[in-house]
Amino acid sequence: MRTSRGMQLVGIVAVGGLVLSAAACGKAPQKSTTSGSGTATKACMVTDTGGIDDKSFNSSAWKGMQDAHAANANISVQYVQSKAETDYEPNLSGFVTQKCDVIVAVGGLMGDATTKVATANPNTKFVIVDGSIGLPNVYSAQFDTAQAGYLAGYLAAGMTKSGKVGTYGGLNIPPVTVFMDGFVDGVAKYNEVKGKTVQVLGWNKQTQTGSFVPGNNPFGDTDGGKSISTAMVAQGADIVMPVAGFSGQGTAQQALDSNGALKVIWVDQDGCVSAEKFCNVFLSTVVKNISDAVKDAVSKVADGSFKGGSGSIGTLQNNGVQLAPYHNFDSQVPADLKSEIDQLKADIISGKITVTSKSQPVQPSAAAAPSPSKS
Repeated sequence: MRTSRGMQLVGIVAVGGLVLSAAACGKAPQKSTTSGSGTATKACMVTDTGGIDDKSFNSSAWKGMQDAHAANANISVQYVQSKAETDYEPNLSGFVTQKCDVIVAVGGLMGDATTKVATANPNTKFVIVDGSIGLPNVYSAQFDTAQAGYLAGYLAAGMTKSGKVGTYGGLNIPPVTVFMDGFVDGVAKYNEVKGKTVQVLGWNKQTQTGSFVPGNNPFGDTDGGKSISTAMVAQGADIVMPVAGFSGQGTAQQALDSNGALKVIWVDQDGCVSAEKFCNVFLSTVVKNISDAVKDAVSKVADGSFKGGSGSIGTLQNNGVQLAPYHNFDSQVPADLKSEIDQLKADIISGKITVTSKSQPVQPSAAAAPSPSKS
């Protein structure tokens, strides 16, 4: 049964357990979690094109939805996957038709579609992840990942053996390049402190140009991700940070196949938790705490405290962003390097160090015309 283009009927759920219905038209079933009859708040999520199992921002947002349900059984949660950008608007509109109380749009690339659908449906509440929309029924959840990216850059510079590290993105858009700006500055800080000349491949902060996954599926193309990191390795890079969702798994697999020659810094979700099979190659992760932000926003709808036209910005200070544990590399990261990174984090929180990026998020302004970020 089809409710709109790109949308399938979500699974049927029994009280106390999860039951998935057969997929329509041969497509994978979408997932739903409810508490049975009497559900008070219906929360619905539209993924970006990377898919629900991208081990990155989509899966992190879905975890936040599930956490909201776990904390309050009167919140039901469900999602639909977008296969292409053309699915955004019909998927969002389809959930309006299904009378969802809150619709979560994952990824700022959905900014234009969310603005259009939210404007046409002022009585429906929306949450956009990685976008800023100044509408009274939209809550904007954003993250200053330049701060945690700075720590990752310092870590990479301190751990490289070749003197070259790399980073690339899915698209040249603010929620991607904000990671890369911080990473470049962290490497520069290490060079300044240590008198080194570690080189960053894949991104020039000054010109805002670099390497991005080609084609029509920039966040869902593992071959595209691998092709970029392969080129970086050929130039000497031994640590790479992909900011490309599912595409980054191409680099992770390349690292796994390299027998230790290549290491990866993951993004969004702690890679050793979300993509455990690659943990042996994940030096660390620049964590964007989407799960908590989504859980909080959805929970506010349920308890009546939701406030549109506003939002949250995750920082090191409020744990909205962070550098994940070193996991399997913990014994290999020198103690003095760990201490330096801890001090850098403290200095960023205190304001002694200011991390800058042209892509850093700003709070939405209801007074101005909506201007969603293209991400």
